[in-house]
Amino acid sequence: MGSILQSLGRTVAAGFALLLIIVVTQGSVDLTSHAWWMFAFRWLHVTVAIMWIGLLWYFNFVQMPSMPKIPDEQKPAISKVIAPCALFWFRHAALLTVIMGIGLASMNGYLGSALMLQAPTRAIGIGMWLGLVMAFNVWFIIWPNQKKALGMVVVDATEKAKAARMAMLTSRLNTLLSIPMIYCMVAQQHGGL
Repeated sequence: MGSILQSLGRTVAAGFALLLIIVVTQGSVDLTSHAWWMFAFRWLHVTVAIMWIGLLWYFNFVQMPSMPKIPDEQKPAISKVIAPCALFWFRHAALLTVIMGIGLASMNGYLGSALMLQAPTRAIGIGMWLGLVMAFNVWFIIWPNQKKALGMVVVDATEKAKAARMAMLTSRLNTLLSIPMIYCMVAQQHGGL
């Protein structure tokens, strides 16, 4: 077991293997069933959304507040190693969350009505729009500015500070939006709106 848990790749593969064992022994999977594929898309959507929002909250609740407490000589470990890696998973989880969510809404037949905020899909539609705004922010505001702030794109010190502030403020905006977004996503099926 130790060798499995010492490698992230083997850990994830073991997680999928355990899932397969559970599904094969406890459930019935019909790969020709539309209902099963809707479930699969929902599971994938929720899984990558957990990664996306988890990283968003890590940046806002852990990394940003901790940076002033880290000695200057140790900060390159964050800015050169941890942050670029976390930002890779962050932005790709955002993209996959949107793709899976659009696929799920399409498979369920409510994509258009939700995006137009029509009843009875208004709650999920609000959540979808909030998620789309957040994903846009990740790819087109946070990521370009983080590349400057982390030195991946060379800019002068003034531009670097400006980029870091813009990335931080947009990340905080996404944290703000994540609260009603999650609520709306859950409210659609559970009567919260």
